[in-house]
Amino acid sequence: MFKRVGLFLLTNLAVIVVISIIVNIFGLNRFLNENGLDLGSLFVFSLVVGFTGSIISLLMSKKMAKMAVGARVITNPANQEELWLMDSVAKMSAKAGIKMPEVAIFEDMSPNAFATGAFKNDALVAVSRGLLRSMNQREVEAVLGHEIGHVANGDMVTLTLLQGVVNTFVVFFARIIGYVVDRVILKNRGEGVGAGYMIASILAEIVLGVLAMMIVMAFSRYREYRADEAGAYLSSRENMIAALEALSRSKEEPHLPEQMKSFGINGKGLMALFSTHPPLEDRIEKLRRSA
Repeated sequence: MFKRVGLFLLTNLAVIVVISIIVNIFGLNRFLNENGLDLGSLFVFSLVVGFTGSIISLLMSKKMAKMAVGARVITNPANQEELWLMDSVAKMSAKAGIKMPEVAIFEDMSPNAFATGAFKNDALVAVSRGLLRSMNQREVEAVLGHEIGHVANGDMVTLTLLQGVVNTFVVFFARIIGYVVDRVILKNRGEGVGAGYMIASILAEIVLGVLAMMIVMAFSRYREYRADEAGAYLSSRENMIAALEALSRSKEEPHLPEQMKSFGINGKGLMALFSTHPPLEDRIEKLRRSA
């Protein structure tokens, strides 16, 4: 779901930028010396900063997602629907070999669902009110299986590791760009770097960070196919296909808000590079072929 992945990426980028500002303000640029850039020290610095940003984002992911959508965690089921949700998640979690995640509902009338959390056995699965109203139980069950598949596959941890790697190169090359701007373009000949270095490196970090999102989004699209297979295994292939078809129909209905929805977001043209999910028709076709 876009809310989960989008929040992770934006939090990660924000943490990286804040760390960079602090480093520049307090003069912690140990990779800068009288001879210029010490590339070895710069790489170690980039590695530490890059993985710090992604790990903090991962640890904050569950809390951030709850706050972003106003999710209400079900502790004591208030009705049969909530009881069924809890029972379904419990059964599929056991089948997937993980501890039962927290189950939550959030008040969004578009069909949405997501799973997040830093650890397989400390995760959250949330569904929107709109999903429960627009799909039947077989279809909702498949969506739950899809989200539990994300947890069982360790997708958030893998996403964090990938984000840490791309962060490292973003920080590394942003510093090189900042140094070149300061010394070559602005011709700063002082002992240290000037304001041009700080401004250029932070701007380069933001631009490179956005480009790096393309790599992370490509992985995100790949893992959706795996989560669909998990949904087919934990529920049934027919249910998973029916859920994707129901989502496809709901996206065509004019009364639904024009926004990125559910566990089926995809884009067209250039925006496809920033899409967290492949096109629904491709996912349906892949499930049918694999049958």
